Amino acid sequence: MSTRTKILLLLALVIVVDVIAMIVAPPYDPQNVGGACAFPVCFINGNLELPAPAVLWRAAGDPASAPANLIVFDVSITSTILTMWIVSVLVIGLLLFMTRGHSMMPGKVQNAMEYVWEQIEGFGMSLGGPEAKPYIGIFAGFFLYILFSNWSGLIPPVGKVEAFRAPTSDVNITIGLALVAFAFFEYQGFRHLGVRGYLGKFFPIGSFRQGIGNGIILMFVGLIELMLEFVKPVTLSMRLFGNIYGGEVALGVMTALTVAIIPMALIALELMLNLVQALIFSTLTLMFTLAAIENHGEDDHHLAPGEARVPAWPVPADAL
Repeated sequence: MSTRTKILLLLALVIVVDVIAMIVAPPYDPQNVGGACAFPVCFINGNLELPAPAVLWRAAGDPASAPANLIVFDVSITSTILTMWIVSVLVIGLLLFMTRGHSMMPGKVQNAMEYVWEQIEGFGMSLGGPEAKPYIGIFAGFFLYILFSNWSGLIPPVGKVEAFRAPTSDVNITIGLALVAFAFFEYQGFRHLGVRGYLGKFFPIGSFRQGIGNGIILMFVGLIELMLEFVKPVTLSMRLFGNIYGGEVALGVMTALTVAIIPMALIALELMLNLVQALIFSTLTLMFTLAAIENHGEDDHHLAPGEARVPAWPVPADAL
């Protein structure tokens, strides 16, 4: 069977599945429940899901009695949390399966795992140089977990039934991931530079010894950098949430309007974009960590006479 025939059969199968789904579970307009489903408004409204995930269980009682405020605190299990747990179990199980029984004569599974790790490690080292090596593990962990969380939204049951939804399409999940990354690179900054050295990057009081004007300028720059530190988790979380949530809504609307042809192309595009978003989040976490442990040069007097400081970032050969 040729590749063209396989593609045509796959396309035909997708169309058949979409038609059956249209008959078994016809669309409805949530803004006009019980009314006629007019094309295309009904098909669009039926796929414009709210950003808030479905609550599957709440400790405080009936999910229908949840407060309508934008920001609330309650103990509950949502569709995104349930899907996140499933993705976590699958990813951890897959990694344990692929890393068990290592030998000097690796098989196909071990070769595949080592190849993936080498690619991830090589990419991280190319970005941050030798200083990035201790953090390749956290870089790879964020990348693989977010990648599979993103891709879970492209599996038909996820996002189509109330109990399952892509974890990264929920802003609560992406904020949680961003706060973990934020806590990690801030901790690394304090661990490597100490409390005085790390806070000195934002409050360079010693710069006043070189003049009041110089001290005021550097203090102003330091305060701006301090504010930017607290912006980092916001940019990490909102970029990931916006791209994944927007992609899922666009894919749902286009599927409802065009059945199969365009959605199949969009799925291929989403596979690539989801990979890029996972790479961006993990790369920024790695770069923020390296920036946190980098000294601004106030301790140059500790260098031995004639000793040159090694650059914290890779320097191109033509720039030397």
